Amino acid sequence: MTVNPFDNAIISQSILAAAREMGIKLIRSAYSTILREASDGSAAIADVNGDVIAQAELIPIQLGPIGMTLKQCLQRFPAETIGPDDFMITNDPYSGGQHLPDVYIFCPIFFRGRLVGFSASVAHQIDFGGGAPGLDPGATDIYQEGLRLPLTRWSVSRDWNGGPLEQLVRANIRVPDLTIGDMNAMFAANAIAAARIAQLCEKYGDTMVTDVMAEMANYSERRFRAAIAQLPDGVYYGEDVIDDDGTSDEPLHIKVKVAVSGDGVDIDFAGSSPQVRRNLNSPFSCTVSAAVTCVKSILTSPDIPFNDGILRAIRISAPYGSILNPAPPSPVRARLEANYRIYNAIMRALSSVAPEKVIATGFDTLTAACFSLQRGEGYSVYLEIFGGGYGGSLHGDGCDAVDSPLSNCANTPAEALDMEYDFFRLERYALEADSFGQGKHRGGAGFSREYSVLKDGVVFAIYADRYRYAPQGLFGGEEGQRGYCELTRNGVTERLASKSMVTLNRGDRVKVFMGGGGGYGDPAERDPALIEADIANGMASAQ
Repeated sequence: MTVNPFDNAIISQSILAAAREMGIKLIRSAYSTILREASDGSAAIADVNGDVIAQAELIPIQLGPIGMTLKQCLQRFPAETIGPDDFMITNDPYSGGQHLPDVYIFCPIFFRGRLVGFSASVAHQIDFGGGAPGLDPGATDIYQEGLRLPLTRWSVSRDWNGGPLEQLVRANIRVPDLTIGDMNAMFAANAIAAARIAQLCEKYGDTMVTDVMAEMANYSERRFRAAIAQLPDGVYYGEDVIDDDGTSDEPLHIKVKVAVSGDGVDIDFAGSSPQVRRNLNSPFSCTVSAAVTCVKSILTSPDIPFNDGILRAIRISAPYGSILNPAPPSPVRARLEANYRIYNAIMRALSSVAPEKVIATGFDTLTAACFSLQRGEGYSVYLEIFGGGYGGSLHGDGCDAVDSPLSNCANTPAEALDMEYDFFRLERYALEADSFGQGKHRGGAGFSREYSVLKDGVVFAIYADRYRYAPQGLFGGEEGQRGYCELTRNGVTERLASKSMVTLNRGDRVKVFMGGGGGYGDPAERDPALIEADIANGMASAQ
């Protein structure tokens, strides 16, 4: 069926709007601060083959694997066997998922008895079992990281809403009301997609709607291939490092070879470090997502939808048993540390052929901090994701104090923390002067958050990076500051390791410092007016 350009534009934009509405529904219906305030979740619409065609612009690292995960579900449960009351669920990193806190729920979309697509949502659960509340930086296998849901199909009416699956989840997590509430928000988001696609089918016919879905993926593929074709053919190399594996001081290397040929790209991570015993391993789906996100951010404009059409133009490989393609049961909770080094390595690889499109290395680290307190038979858990400063670019200074590019979480306001938690208090939240690398365009500023502990027995856990190896500048730009975490107790301040857990008592104080990004270009070429503005605003010292 041929769809005229006017109908194609209306329907395709309506589908994109439906995906965005899903994302809004997901966030506004959530219970936990990690989803309700930080927006750590994503939503998408896929066709009957499992190809994602529209996504809400939320968390980039969660977006890439949605189609990979759905297709693995459909291999086990073919589309023709799925009914309107069914849903599929998984959080298994070794079946296309990410890490155990990221739970995926897929619901079929039917119109007059015909399956026309799937709605998909994913949300980071504030707790999903495991060896410690929120996160366990010492886990040595995936079994210690939480409840693992294989690729399974269930009935909404029979198995959820008080049914056996909900009972199973509720019995294995520390904050069941928050987690079940967030999962119900996922079902609500999926229902929005079903309603909007049904409305389009009612107006235009289901055949036209499914034809437009196919064309949306084709459109992204054409635009992405055209962008790749602007690069000169060649092989380009990049590298970056993770500080350590949490047990030694040895850095972990991420190496990449980017081969451009015509309108396609091959990305190979051969030579990267082997998998490790701690939770820094990246499931292959995350490796794919990080690589594709970086290439798309460099080469294309934001108006090109991030869907499965893009994946047709890029091929990615990583040695099995490496940190970027680990074998089970390796732990993977902190996989984003490796994913950011993928992002940095590819950015450096392409800097020689696309200097006007790349940015210097940002702080680019997922700093996950968790405070928890056991209260009798229950728990209170606070988990938040922090970023830092972006790298500078040819076009301007890096962005100050935001989450890093693969995460894109918002901050949790101090007011929300005061309402939810009584065992700690956020005392200070500030930009940090001189935390960025200077350059013709400086890096973005880093920031810090300081907490005071109000009760005894509070468990603090953190995993982070860039405590040893600073974000590098580009084309003469200077490096940004490293991060750190400090514990002050009885007037004595000590630095904590970047992957650690400690029990706190009333009166203790914790400071988490996120560094800034690297500069771009020679600092001697910086506009003096910009230097004066940074000094006047307290962002830089006169020196």
